[in-house]
Amino acid sequence: MFITILLLIFIVYLVYHYYVQYGPKGQLINKIPGPSGYPIIGNLFLVIGSREGLVDIVMSLSDEYYPIWKIRGFFESMITIRHPDDFEVILSSMRHIDKSRMYDIFHPWLGTGLLTSKGSKWQTRRKILTPTFHFNILQQFVEILIEEGEYMSRSLKNAEDIVTKNLVPFISKHTLNAICETAMGTSLQGKSDFQQQYRKAVHEMGEIFIYRLVRQWLKDDWIFALTQKGRKQKKILKILHGFTEKIIAERKDYHKHTNGQYLKNLGENIVADDAGTTGYKRKRVAMLDLLIQESQKGLLTDMDIREEVDTFVLEGHDTTAMGITFALALLAEHKDVQDYVRKEVNAIMQENQGKLTMKSLQVLPYLERCIKEALRLYPSVYVISRLTSQEAQLKSHLLPPQTLVLLNIYSAHRDPNFWPNPDIFDPDRFLPENIRNRHPYSYIPFSAGPRNCIGQRFALLEMKAMIAPLIHNFYLEPIDYLKDLKIYADFVLRPAHPHRIKFIPIITEGI
Repeated sequence: MFITILLLIFIVYLVYHYYVQYGPKGQLINKIPGPSGYPIIGNLFLVIGSREGLVDIVMSLSDEYYPIWKIRGFFESMITIRHPDDFEVILSSMRHIDKSRMYDIFHPWLGTGLLTSKGSKWQTRRKILTPTFHFNILQQFVEILIEEGEYMSRSLKNAEDIVTKNLVPFISKHTLNAICETAMGTSLQGKSDFQQQYRKAVHEMGEIFIYRLVRQWLKDDWIFALTQKGRKQKKILKILHGFTEKIIAERKDYHKHTNGQYLKNLGENIVADDAGTTGYKRKRVAMLDLLIQESQKGLLTDMDIREEVDTFVLEGHDTTAMGITFALALLAEHKDVQDYVRKEVNAIMQENQGKLTMKSLQVLPYLERCIKEALRLYPSVYVISRLTSQEAQLKSHLLPPQTLVLLNIYSAHRDPNFWPNPDIFDPDRFLPENIRNRHPYSYIPFSAGPRNCIGQRFALLEMKAMIAPLIHNFYLEPIDYLKDLKIYADFVLRPAHPHRIKFIPIITEGI
């Protein structure tokens, strides 16, 4: 009897597998090229390997099967695209705004916040959070970003000698400070152990993220919870959620002691320096304040607030940290470009008595071109994924509804059809005359369309505010070179090994 049941299950499995492979949807998918696989498990072995090897496989297959390819695993297919025309079809349409099932592995950590939510929930959250990045609020954020950039430079100058730094932990410390004080209204100064514990947990979560990504093909969530990695994830989540819950509690406590007066008319009189009658110095408006205000209206729960705080703390510090890391690494290896940036920064500093301002950050065009070129070569978010809600006609193939699509941004940014000599670092690619006729979807470091990055202006200002004082105060020289770079498969484009540069103090008179 038992054997008969197993045989029936196996027959049903084969019938369903045949339908998936050769039914209406399968027939369309089969027309797309890709590496050969095994019966039933498909290309599963391709994605089982080291975190470094996984990135290499995706990039090499994107070259081999340009501009579109597929892999299969059990009942799932994944289509990878890299042509700007195809990007435009997927990203510009409200019909394909849902993130794919790949993002489900974020749910234990980020819930269904702005990054992972779908449909009406995403639209509601986007509407709530968009005012956070209004120009007037960015102006007050910039003061904090400039202060953090100055603090970062002082930490190096205090050594009074040449300093060698592994860029990722050094930079991410300061970007985490910046996002918490701007978007969350909470300073991490004097809380180094608290901050370091969070950054370590994020790094460890990246390893579990890739493991879960592969296990998704096996649909074994209940088994994962019983494994050593499942138990480790539970401990890490306790740290990550504890970090954000503490931030939320501190901000709520602040509003409690000020009788909630600063939650009223948040857009008006944004900054005030007087302590008033409460004895509490007014803090700048923060994204978290908007969420707290919405919760008091009954529109958000405490869990809703934590989802968005978790999302913004992760995305707001990790992606920017990687952008700054690669920009500094490139400047260290290109002394002529570095000198030109320094000349531009020094001129601005002289005009403003050695200080940066919102206005001065907006008139650093060469530094901005360097940052944009760094994000072309090393986009922090190097792949994104969508789920088609209906048929999508790409340049060469028709995708059926409910198709998982991976958009390979990294390879698109190095496509020689759109970027001559794509591996060369050349900031002049972003001169106005060179941008004018370029395909708008050939460069998307912040994604594009209705689900583009809500904080991209903030990120560019932060990168300028942190890079400019470093270039003003130090010569940069490489120890590790980008030609030897190995990349981890992670949330972001992360070096697999320490990437170090030397900061050599500039001895100046006057300024």
